[in-house]
Amino acid sequence: MLRTAKYAYLFLIALAILAIPASTPAQIAVGISVHIGPPALPVYAQPVCPGVGYIWTPGYWSYGPDGYFWVPGTWVMAPTPGLLWTPGYWGWAGGVYVWHGGYWGPHVGFYGGINYGFGYGGVGFVGGEWRGGAFHYNTAVTNVNTTVIHNTYVNKTVINNNTTVNNVSYNGGTGGVNAQPTAAERAAENEHHTPATSMQTQHEQAARSDKSMLASANHGKPAVAATAKPGVFHGAGVVAARSAGSTTNHPTNAANAHSNGSQADRPPSARTNNAASAQAKTSSNKPNTSNSSHSTTSAASTPKSNNKPSGSSKPPKASHPPAPKEHGSSGKPGGHGR
Repeated sequence: MLRTAKYAYLFLIALAILAIPASTPAQIAVGISVHIGPPALPVYAQPVCPGVGYIWTPGYWSYGPDGYFWVPGTWVMAPTPGLLWTPGYWGWAGGVYVWHGGYWGPHVGFYGGINYGFGYGGVGFVGGEWRGGAFHYNTAVTNVNTTVIHNTYVNKTVINNNTTVNNVSYNGGTGGVNAQPTAAERAAENEHHTPATSMQTQHEQAARSDKSMLASANHGKPAVAATAKPGVFHGAGVVAARSAGSTTNHPTNAANAHSNGSQADRPPSARTNNAASAQAKTSSNKPNTSNSSHSTTSAASTPKSNNKPSGSSKPPKASHPPAPKEHGSSGKPGGHGR
């Protein structure tokens, strides 16, 4: 009897010890930490929105056993009407780069000041808004076929062509984006959040299992930089990254910008670009030819680009000068891609 009680006691102690490491990582593992920063964001066009209710989620660099791999930007359905997506971002802290995962919430929170493009200019989201339970798209910065989707509007005042742009994919550290959350973004972080949907999770897992998505394989220009639907990496709606070259391949920080090109609501310490960023360049000031590196032309089937439109694109009006030709058609990482 005593022997049985002794073994039972030892068994309970063993269970208690095993329970400690099982719960501790859940409290500590708030993100992935890496000693090497992620590559620059790729340059890519935005696939046309596949249908009503889809919301754009930017591509980003994730990290796995074989290093950084690209998770293509894609359109996804919001888990609940009224929710908006706050993209994840890499941030420098404690001598390492830490991944802060994205989430769904009633307002867009802080995402490192990273200029992902297509409405995510570093602060907030200007690619669309919820109205009476239906999502309406701002076709000034997103690629929507207005003959199919009628919940649209045009707000060009969010386009800012007077800011310095770059493809930096992380916040803080050497060469990183120098941005701190605003009061509104801090408030959004404290709201109730919904994690990434199962489709988003499967989308990342599909990218993880595809060796061509590895930065070591694609050298920052993935063949699948964006896709119309999660997990679909072949066929129609798949967009390859373009050659970044020396072009202004990142959309300007259009979020909360005004028609005069100011960023008055973003404190000096939070404005996007770190002076140390060697990739930064000044964007073109031509009106309506580039929209935060996205074309403002509303084509039904041509993807919207966060780079300058290709030479085959037609200007919105005859009075506008033709858009400059594209140099190459490969890709871009992290926007950190778009």
